[in-house]
Amino acid sequence: MYKKYIVEGVGTFALAFIVLAAVSAAALGPIPLPVSVIAALTLGLFVYTIGSISGCHLNPAVTIGLLTIKKINNQDALLYVLAQMIGAVAAIVLTQFFVITIPVNELVFDIRAFSAEALGTAFFAFGIASVVYGNAKEQMSGIVVGSSLLFGILIASFSGAFGILNPAVAFAVNAVSVIYIFAPILGSVVGFQAYKFLADK
Repeated sequence: MYKKYIVEGVGTFALAFIVLAAVSAAALGPIPLPVSVIAALTLGLFVYTIGSISGCHLNPAVTIGLLTIKKINNQDALLYVLAQMIGAVAAIVLTQFFVITIPVNELVFDIRAFSAEALGTAFFAFGIASVVYGNAKEQMSGIVVGSSLLFGILIASFSGAFGILNPAVAFAVNAVSVIYIFAPILGSVVGFQAYKFLADK
């Protein structure tokens, strides 16, 4: 039973670490792939490797969104979020060991950025919901979830936000603000609820 919490922590650590490392490397020069694609591929990989164990949330906003449609219970949701945040902290610690620079972000509340981050996360959650409700084939789950993340990031970043869509990753990359903590939660709830409304018979 406890294994699902472990893999949530490990998966979130990997996602936060690779995003942090990619952002740091991108600040120094060209990198092989855009950060958005790196994040999407990483999430897609973990859907296939740990999805059958924990559901592969790796994101407190996703966990809270799933809680609102009763796809996870209160206790598991709390422990998932705790494991995810521990994973984010572990990513910060390891980046310091490897002397990877954590971005310095001067964050001022902007309603447009908040709305952009929420909208991107809503589309991301909507895609995840298609897998949760079994309307996307299991063999395609990683592709659907990873592509949904990429699409959500693009929506958010083209609309004026960073396109993080994940409070744990936001914490790791030093983007702790109302925009990057609460907007993804709001967007996730909206996305899951919208899909639930459309999918329920």
